[in-house]
Amino acid sequence: MGSTPSEPVPQTGVGVVASFDFNRDRELWRWVPEHVSLFISRTGPVADREGLALVRALNDAEVLRRPTREVGELDVSAVAYLCTACSFVGGAARERRLRETMLAEGAPAAVTTAGAVVTGLRALGARRVAVAHPYVPAVGERLRAYLTESGLEVVSQRGLGLQPAEIPAVSYARVRELVRESDHPTADAVFLSCTALPTYDVIAPIEAELGKPVVTANQATVWAVLRAAGLTAVGAGQRLLTGREPAGRAEHRT
Repeated sequence: MGSTPSEPVPQTGVGVVASFDFNRDRELWRWVPEHVSLFISRTGPVADREGLALVRALNDAEVLRRPTREVGELDVSAVAYLCTACSFVGGAARERRLRETMLAEGAPAAVTTAGAVVTGLRALGARRVAVAHPYVPAVGERLRAYLTESGLEVVSQRGLGLQPAEIPAVSYARVRELVRESDHPTADAVFLSCTALPTYDVIAPIEAELGKPVVTANQATVWAVLRAAGLTAVGAGQRLLTGREPAGRAEHRT
């Protein structure tokens, strides 16, 4: 006779509202400990798929009401809106409105990717930031404006000029290259924007290479929403999660 299977590990639920075109679900789970379950819902699609028009449409708090209620039915401890440009394109006031709407629809705690990034950079003590992103210039400039409005100094910025449908095809090799290209000697940290980019396996090696923290959109979102739920994200060697200095060329920190 076989042994009796053990009971499943008791779970704490965390809600994620992703944009309708998000396809990196598996990456999110890599930051999540065994006792946490992510419940992911998506916004409805929007008609215009051009970069700035698309993220402006998804910056409307109304798109969050239905998916926030859906994950709320599953007894979650916090909810995140997982879309970087969708949460920064309207500035800090619109980012705050997104969080207020999630709370109004029953989220016990609410974070957005844009807000999570700022919180994460502040937690690392970063004030001067190098920015890497895949967006068209019009969206990239709104990212610079949001970070500046949030009290950060953008000392360099590099973008790929891609439309949303092109971003998921970007490789790890190109992501690493983009981070290197965007770094600046005076930057305290590098922020790699966009939840559509693959980033998990890049973070620790490039932190060691550059000698400074590298914060990515998906990483910061999972870190922040778990933190809001009283939980801790996992990710070996990632400075935001461990709080330890990256091994590497520390002389680049100025």
